Amino acid sequence: MADRVVLDAGPLVALINWNDQFHEWALARTRELAPKVQLVACEPVVAEAYHLVVRTTGGTHALLRFLEQGGVHLDFSFTAHLSSVAALMRKYQDIPMSLADACLVRMSEPHEGSRVFTLDSDFLFYRRHDRQTIPLITPT
Repeated sequence: MADRVVLDAGPLVALINWNDQFHEWALARTRELAPKVQLVACEPVVAEAYHLVVRTTGGTHALLRFLEQGGVHLDFSFTAHLSSVAALMRKYQDIPMSLADACLVRMSEPHEGSRVFTLDSDFLFYRRHDRQTIPLITPT
C-alpha cells in the first residue's frame, strides 16, 4: 500500500451509524480511499468509538463486525510509544489532548505520507515532529 490513513473515532462512528450527520461524508471518503490506502487505528480510538456507539441500536455489534472484517487495521503498540504519547499529552494539555488523539498524532509521525481522517478540529492545532502540520481528511 502506498499510503496510510490514520482513522479517528469520529469518522469510525459515522461509518457505522447511519443516523450520524457525517455518515454519508465518511462513507464517501472511505470509498474514495479504498483500496489505495490502508485505514489504521489504535485501541484507544476503538474504545472511544465503542463508548460513543454504546447507546446506538446495534452500534457496538456493527463496530465489532467492522473491525473483524478488517475495515481498519489496529497498528500501534502503546507500550513502545508511551514516552512520545505522554510528551504530546503534556505539550497539548491546554486543549486538552485525549489519549486517542495523542496516539493518532504519534501514529502519523513514522510514515510521512500519513493523513489523519478526523472530525476533530483540534488536529488543526496539533503538530507532528513538533512543527509539522498534519495532513487531514476532514469535512471542515
